Amino acid sequence: MAISQEDQKLLLQLARESVAATVAGAPKSTAATGQGILGQRRGCFVTLTNKGRLRGCIGTFQPTLPLGRQLVEMAAAAARDPRFVFEPILTDELENLTVQVSVLSELQPIEDPLDIELGVHGIYLVSGAASGCFLPEVATDTGWSKEEFFRQCCVSKAGLPPDSWRDGTAKVYVFTSEKFDDKGG
Repeated sequence: MAISQEDQKLLLQLARESVAATVAGAPKSTAATGQGILGQRRGCFVTLTNKGRLRGCIGTFQPTLPLGRQLVEMAAAAARDPRFVFEPILTDELENLTVQVSVLSELQPIEDPLDIELGVHGIYLVSGAASGCFLPEVATDTGWSKEEFFRQCCVSKAGLPPDSWRDGTAKVYVFTSEKFDDKGG
C-alpha cells in the first residue's frame, strides 16, 4: 500500500521537527499520534544527509509505538547517531540537511537469500545477539552483487563471519521500504 503524498509530507515534517528539536536541545514533539498511517505499527528508518554526506541513520524493524511516535523517536536518535558523536549535527547545519524517511514492510524469512531483488529488498541478518541490516538502496548505491550485499552486512553491520548468511549460521529476513525525502530526491 503506497503512502499518500499528504502522509509523506506529514511524516517528513514530524521527522524534521524532531531532528531540529533534538539539535536545539528542546523537548521532542509528543503530538505525533493519530489515525491512518500515524497510528499503524510500522518499522521505520530516518536517514540524515548533508550534501550527500551521511550525518545519521537510525531505525527499527520492531516498532513499540505507533508510526508517528516511533518516527519522532528514530529522528531524534538519528540526529545523535553515535557514529557522529565527535561531529554532531549543529543548528546552522539544519537548513542544508536532507531528511529521508523509510517506512518498512514486515520482516519475512527467506529460504534462499539469493532470491532477493537488489534495490527492492532490504536484508536483516540475525545470529544470536548479533544482527545487522541494510536498506534496499544500499545494494544499488554501492553496486554490490547479491553475495557482496550479504557479506558486507555480515561483516560490517552484524560483526559475523562473511559467509554466515550462506552457511545457516544467521537467519535471513527481507523487507521492502517506501522511501521519500524532503528535498525531492
